[in-house]
Amino acid sequence: MRVSEISTYYGKVNALWAVSLEVKAGEIVSLVGNNGAGKTTILNTISGLLVPASGTIEFQNRKINGFSPYEIVRRGISQVPEGGKPFPDMSVRENLELGAYVSEPWKNRKETLGQVYSMFPVLEQRGPQLASTLSGGERQMLAVARSLMSRPIFCMFDEPSYGLAPIIVRQLFKTVETLRERGITILIVEQNVKHALEAADRAYVLENGRIALQGDSADLMENDEIRKAYLGL
Repeated sequence: MRVSEISTYYGKVNALWAVSLEVKAGEIVSLVGNNGAGKTTILNTISGLLVPASGTIEFQNRKINGFSPYEIVRRGISQVPEGGKPFPDMSVRENLELGAYVSEPWKNRKETLGQVYSMFPVLEQRGPQLASTLSGGERQMLAVARSLMSRPIFCMFDEPSYGLAPIIVRQLFKTVETLRERGITILIVEQNVKHALEAADRAYVLENGRIALQGDSADLMENDEIRKAYLGL
């Protein structure tokens, strides 16, 4: 995934200013920054929910900006939204099946369900329940599982640790590593900079809609500016 010089607006408000970043196949890359920095806007632009005013987005050497969200999912890109955002009046099983609602994944949904249930056994137990009855951690599991139902090769996580207990956060980041081991390339947007840098190979720091810093996660962990601004050290 290569994002080159994209600028995105909300109406007349410029949210992203010539942002460029790259996620290579097999990597975990984190995008960190304060609230309002533009992190979710980047994900929504890649997903086709927002159309950039300028710049290009390439996936597997093909330009995809301008494609509909449906077309982008078909090409192997999925997004786990902040807070999970399940459809509350649908069952857990229905939420999962909705994640497979593109042609090829739909044909293989039973097989994919089995794979998802092996990762998140509690979702199989909760299958008939309404999604509104799940705990916060279970909703996040459902969101991850739903995104996997489209059989992605590139998955984006938006603030996966938001509102979750520390033990659930640790489990979630272990899941992220498992997905990478299964061949899925990952971009994580995360306000918890410590978790994000520990999980990722490389990271970008976004400030006010612009990339302020980038580099290997280990190097950024030792960066004085990052330690002071984000790690409280």
